[in-house]
Amino acid sequence: MKRISLVAILIFSTFLAFGQVLPSFQFGLKGGANLSKFSTENTFGSDNRAGYYVGVWTRIGAAGIHLQPELYLSGKNTTLKSGGLESDVKFTSLDVPVLVGTKIGAAGIGVRLNTGPVVSFILNDEQSFGDAASNVFSGSFKDQAFAWQFGTGLDVGKLSVDLRYEMGLSKLNDAGYPDTKLNMFTLGLGLRLF
Repeated sequence: MKRISLVAILIFSTFLAFGQVLPSFQFGLKGGANLSKFSTENTFGSDNRAGYYVGVWTRIGAAGIHLQPELYLSGKNTTLKSGGLESDVKFTSLDVPVLVGTKIGAAGIGVRLNTGPVVSFILNDEQSFGDAASNVFSGSFKDQAFAWQFGTGLDVGKLSVDLRYEMGLSKLNDAGYPDTKLNMFTLGLGLRLF
């Protein structure tokens, strides 16, 4: 009986190890919510505001490491505060994260850790300003921005849940506020199609 159990354990571990070594390709859809906030130095305050993102992802991997390029349409919102005045900042971007990660687990259930760069292409910018607020801050956003993401995910069958933090690396504003960077938390739900 001990030999049968030992053989079963060895076969199961070999299957798990072999499954991690074989190259794999996955493709799916993902959508979720984000909380974005501008980080600035002594210029004005910024509040977290909810936005959205929706798009596609791929995962290519072998030997327990994967590359995960993604493509998302993302709506980002925040509120700027200065001297008692508030301005809502809203813009839409096309985000392209390229993440490197690892997955721990078996039998369709696993925990992932990811990190990597993100480039965001601004598609439009829209700001609602009162007359007074427009004198404090003029939204002049660059056409692209770079950031770095750190995150974790849980896969259960074809479904996945991801929680990430995105740290802005690029200064977004050209209107006299040189230290304006966008930081963001995202929570998403994904569906693997194949």
